[in-house]
Parts: sequence; C-alpha cells; structure tokens
Amino acid sequence: MGRSVGLDVHRDFCEVAILDEQGGRRSGRLPSTPQDLQLFAQSLARDDRVALEVTGNAWEIARILEAHVARVIVVSPSDTGIRQARAKTDRLDALALARLLAAGSLDAVWTPDEPVRVMRRRLARRSQLITSRSRVKNEVHAVLVRRLKGRPPCSDLFGLKGRAWLAELELPVEERETVDAGLRQIDFLDSEVAEVDRVIALHALQWPEIGRLMTVPGVNVTVAATFLAAVGDIRRFPTQAKLVGYLGLDPRVRQSGDAPAKHGRISKQGSAPGRTRSWRPPGAPSDRRARYAPSTSASARGAGIRSRSSPRPASWPACSGVC
Repeated sequence: MGRSVGLDVHRDFCEVAILDEQGGRRSGRLPSTPQDLQLFAQSLARDDRVALEVTGNAWEIARILEAHVARVIVVSPSDTGIRQARAKTDRLDALALARLLAAGSLDAVWTPDEPVRVMRRRLARRSQLITSRSRVKNEVHAVLVRRLKGRPPCSDLFGLKGRAWLAELELPVEERETVDAGLRQIDFLDSEVAEVDRVIALHALQWPEIGRLMTVPGVNVTVAATFLAAVGDIRRFPTQAKLVGYLGLDPRVRQSGDAPAKHGRISKQGSAPGRTRSWRPPGAPSDRRARYAPSTSASARGAGIRSRSSPRPASWPACSGVC
C-alpha cells in the first residue's frame, strides 16, 4: 500500500497533504497549472493514491495525475463531512481527505468517459443559451406590461405575426430601444442554439443507445442525449431502483423504530438535467398538469412532445436492453 495524497483544489493552487504508511505527513502548496501539476504527478509513486473533491477543474487535474499513480478518487464534498468541520482551513481540508483515503472511507463519484464529458459540456452550453434567450424574452414582455399594451394578438410574440405587431406599437424611445435590442439578441441566440443542436445531434446519433431511446414516444435527440449524458453507462447500476434513485426520482422514505415507513415526495438529489428531461420534454410548459395532445407520430417525437399513452419516466429503466 502506497501513500495517501489529499488535494484541496482551488482555481489558482492546490493544497497538498501526504500521509505515508508509518503515519508521517507532509504538506505544501502548488499552482494549479498543467506544468506544475505534471511535475507533481511525476514525483508521485506508482502505488500512491490521490483524493480530491469535485470542483470545476477537478476532472482535468485527475486526468493529469491518473497516469502516474495507482488510483485517483474524485469525491463529492457532501460525502466527506469536511464542510461541517469546526476548524476549516485549506491545509486541514487536504489532511482530512488524505486521512479518509488512508482509512478507506471515501466513495468515488462516477467518472464519465471522454464522449460523455464532451456531450455534457455541449448540453450545458445549450441550457445556458436557452436561459439567456428566456431572460431576453422576459425583458420584452416587461416592456408591454409597463406600457399597458395588453396581451399580443398571437401565440408567439417573437414569430412573424408577433414581430409585425411589435413593430406597429407606439413606444417611447427608450422602450423601443429595449425591444429592438431584445429582438436582435433573440435572433443571435436562436442561431447559437440551432448550431449547438446540430453538433449535439451529429455526435449523439452515433450512439446506438440514443437511437433506441428515440423509439420511445416523446423522446427526441436532445432528451435522449441529456438522459444518457447524465446516466452514462447504464450497466453500472445493479438494479432499476438504483438508476431511479440516481436521477432523484425515488420517493423519500422516513422510518423511526417500529413505526411504519412514510413515503413522501421525490427527492431532489441526483442529476438535475436528467431529472428535468425525464419529467418534461423541451419546449413544454413547466406546469406538470398541462396536457399534451395525444400523438405518436414521428413529427411529434421529433418535437419532443410526449403522448398521453407514453410511459412515465420512472418506467424507462425497465428498458435495460434499450439503454
């Protein structure tokens, strides 16, 4: 058994704590640059183990180190108990990780492979673009509310009829500037969303699992890619309940002593994108009570509309052969 190395990772530096087999320890700090991390990795032994918490740059650091040590363990901060420590410094955090690693008390989070990691980044960028577009649309709607213009005479304010109606409105100069700037931003964001959708579809359709998931009514390429990017290799879940729990779709159970178990609402732990995509197709209203027109046509599946007869998300894991 080699040494146990704990890294408290920051944007500009990493605090390092090293425990050897005799209980001796060393600590230090190194910059979080590829060159310094590579030199540090070369100084480690092949039987050493390294532990670090999930942060924005944790995966790249793990990639640099994993070729030089026995194992790199990336852990969730909520599983270590370090956040609740009475004394909390960078040095103590790194030492706590090293001690937990030496005691075998750390459970590693699943590390996605490179294709899944790339797909996650593209889906995250798509989500950010859609959020920005929604914010701009809300600004335009706010102009109509401020100026008592009422509801637009069409369902899509930013379609051809809606834009023609906006152009005919009499607005003060500053409000007209807001509307015109918003429409320009929406056009730009629409083009960016279309481009990232094209790239996602180009790479996603190379996965046979996504093609199988798209045979489910209401599942388009974006929904299938989001689900698989969140889940990864479905074979790593031994049971269907484990998969449902990973997505945070399992009901909470409370039990004390001999009292009967009480089932509550679904938990919020797990992958938020996977849970959101499982419950609601893209473009659908946020109200879960909204009803969708029953349709199982190919066009409906491409639009991401779930029919009334389609299975609920919790039943998807039953298709182990599909995923």
